[in-house]
Amino acid sequence: MSSRRTWDSFEAMRDAAMEGDAQAQCYLGVCYQNGQGVAQDHQEAVKWLRRASDQGDPVAQCYLGVCYLNGAGVPQEFSEAARWLREAAEQGDPAAQFNLGVLYETGQGVPQNYAEAVKWYREAAERGYPAAQFNLGVYYESGQVVPQDFKEAVRWYRAAADQECAPAQCNMGLCYQTGRGVEQNQQEAVKWFIKAARQGDKTAQHNLGLHYAAHGAAPPHQPAAERDAASQAG
Repeated sequence: MSSRRTWDSFEAMRDAAMEGDAQAQCYLGVCYQNGQGVAQDHQEAVKWLRRASDQGDPVAQCYLGVCYLNGAGVPQEFSEAARWLREAAEQGDPAAQFNLGVLYETGQGVPQNYAEAVKWYREAAERGYPAAQFNLGVYYESGQVVPQDFKEAVRWYRAAADQECAPAQCNMGLCYQTGRGVEQNQQEAVKWFIKAARQGDKTAQHNLGLHYAAHGAAPPHQPAAERDAASQAG
């Protein structure tokens, strides 16, 4: 994907959008979506995202697809979501590739197809998208669509976990706890469970509780700010 442009001010970006610059239109749409520099207005967001999407801007196409996915500024319509996500995914946008994978996995807007889901997760995972890396790891661990391969599962879990993806951190802990794809190591398991638990991952918190109950050790003190840290979306 080509690098994205920046503007010196909101006004300069808005002027460029008015003059038909697709990247500026995309950013203006995102500003309306998030209420940055302007009052939040989902319909106005869709208007600008659509203008950029019609010019082939992949980031705008991904955002527009997500608008249809969530029913933000437009009626919820999974087939339209899939259409725009595919346009962006085929241009290499990793967020679109991930979301398109989710649609294939759930059968929303497209026929359910796990092989297609894995294909798009892999595309996004190879571009460094953590939620896709986690999902791809799950497929390798379960042996669905792809051959079961615990080492490959761990490789993708670790890539996502290193980007603070809490479910991947939890699964890293489980792999170390059970010796799946890595040498069994309870200390490493606890280390990963703590990372995930601090992000609010319920499975990791439960596993930590079981570990401390079995080993009689008190959990380390966690500062409130860390304990309350929001988990990464995705």
